[in-house]
Amino acid sequence: MRKSKGATEAEISKALTQWEKNYLGVGAVAVKSDILRNMIIVQLDHVLTPAEYSLCKDKDGMLSVKRNRNGLVESGIEQLKEIIFKITGEEVASFHTDISTNTGERLMVFKFAKNLEAQFS
Repeated sequence: MRKSKGATEAEISKALTQWEKNYLGVGAVAVKSDILRNMIIVQLDHVLTPAEYSLCKDKDGMLSVKRNRNGLVESGIEQLKEIIFKITGEEVASFHTDISTNTGERLMVFKFAKNLEAQFS
């Protein structure tokens, strides 16, 4: 039986939470994934540690945290692409990510060559 869009989004959220815990050693407090046209947009809340929030109080610390956190995620991109492929059956064409040092929220965007959302119509 084919999975629904909601079930697929939930599976992505669960898998990325587990990846964060295994690969980065810490996980987000909450994760929400949305399939929209040719993208999967993932919102991960409260991913920074208390020490990182403290570092973010000045510009140099903020830039350091952003650079380090983005570098860590980028170093695991092949694993992330494999997770998404196993769940969707589609190859990721490109990946984009950024983190807010104010809120501790990370956004991940997985882009595909074709409209992934159309599979659920």
